[in-house]
Amino acid sequence: MTDREELEIAVKALDSKKAVKITALKVKDLTILANYFVIASASSTTQVKALADIVEYQLEQAGVRPKSVEGVQSRNWIVLDYIDIIVHVFLEETREFYQLEHLWADGEPVDISQFITTEN
Repeated sequence: MTDREELEIAVKALDSKKAVKITALKVKDLTILANYFVIASASSTTQVKALADIVEYQLEQAGVRPKSVEGVQSRNWIVLDYIDIIVHVFLEETREFYQLEHLWADGEPVDISQFITTEN
């Protein structure tokens, strides 16, 4: 499976559970951490967990398991590391505080509009 296919599955999974402000950044040329960051917000800690769970489930159904998952206990920011893509699921206030998109502003925005069905 390509990293682009993993990206599509993750974005569609987030969208299916009404994640807010889903963003993808290509960071391949900036870091060895991953090729893409996927960033999404949730309105509650319960939704943060649900979003992380659906991403993990959908990618597992496609045969991809995370290398690691961090933040499950706090549910303010859960990070799913799939080596080629890293999915960040934030509580809205936590996302505003850390401003990950600002930190990775040199990343190339990825057009994911074809994977999104809900309004963001």
